[in-house]
Amino acid sequence: MEDIKFTPANYKSDQAVRWCPGCGDHAILNTLHKAMASIGVPPHKMAVISGIGCSSRLPYYMNTYGFHTIHGRAAAIATGFKVANPEMTVWQISGDGDGLAICGNHFIHAVRRNIDINILLFNNKIYGLTKGQYSPTSDRGFVSKSSPYGTTEDPFIPAELVFGARGNFFARSIDVELQVNQEVLTAAQQHKGTSVVEMLCNCVIWNHGIHDFITDRENRAERTIHLVHGEKMLFGKEKNKGLVRDGFLLKAVEIGKDGYTIDDVLVHDAHTKSNFLHQQLAMMDGHELPLAIGIIRDVEGLTYNDEIDKQVETVRAKKGFATLRDMVLAGETWTVE
Repeated sequence: MEDIKFTPANYKSDQAVRWCPGCGDHAILNTLHKAMASIGVPPHKMAVISGIGCSSRLPYYMNTYGFHTIHGRAAAIATGFKVANPEMTVWQISGDGDGLAICGNHFIHAVRRNIDINILLFNNKIYGLTKGQYSPTSDRGFVSKSSPYGTTEDPFIPAELVFGARGNFFARSIDVELQVNQEVLTAAQQHKGTSVVEMLCNCVIWNHGIHDFITDRENRAERTIHLVHGEKMLFGKEKNKGLVRDGFLLKAVEIGKDGYTIDDVLVHDAHTKSNFLHQQLAMMDGHELPLAIGIIRDVEGLTYNDEIDKQVETVRAKKGFATLRDMVLAGETWTVE
């Protein structure tokens, strides 16, 4: 880090932001600018790489290095870029369609390898840029241009993919939760390894109100829970509800009723190696149990980048390679005439 004080303006490009008025992407972009300024990553030490889709326009709005790649290949490009430029901070920007459909294979392997990149997944449960087809995260029965009678399949849950790929960092927020947005983006940047941040956002044109069940002001406090490492898992307008163990499952209770006290409420441990409880927390959906936002899992692990660098140095020392040319010519070679 350079000893320079940065402001959000240092990360804003001179390009006009061309998202629809009211789109949730605006809020996420603004909090990304603020998070980067608070950490102090110099703009010239940062690269923002995206695929295709509305959210994937984000590199244009960052005063950093950027690469607007092709559909579904952001994770592959981000992986190669980071391995070749380990000193750079890399953000991959994808939507639920771009990131989990055509990019699904790249997504799970980036997580599995623990590449030191930050994956910011915008989830509005629709293909927006291509005009309203259902996406891999659209709910069963969802009516869209490509499913006029309702989808007949269950959706991906991003958290489930992350944990299935043995991910070490997963966080979630909502476009309207500006403070939580900045909190999770900052933590993602500070995590060494693959960090995945799911941002639930609203598409005002093709899927307006899809997250209203959990985002409306009247019910948000009752249907979401902001998890903070080391703090009790409390929620509700009066913070009078909490999560407790019920056998192997989780249960929401009201403190002071049915014999439950504050001592029964679980304390969030985002750093425990076991992902058993983290998975349960991430899978809550706001119905029987509140939707979890905040940093759900943040665990250290070996990164692909560091392990590749160690392997290269070990082989280079063992084989006596001084240059890349030495490595290329070390094996059997032939000349084509």
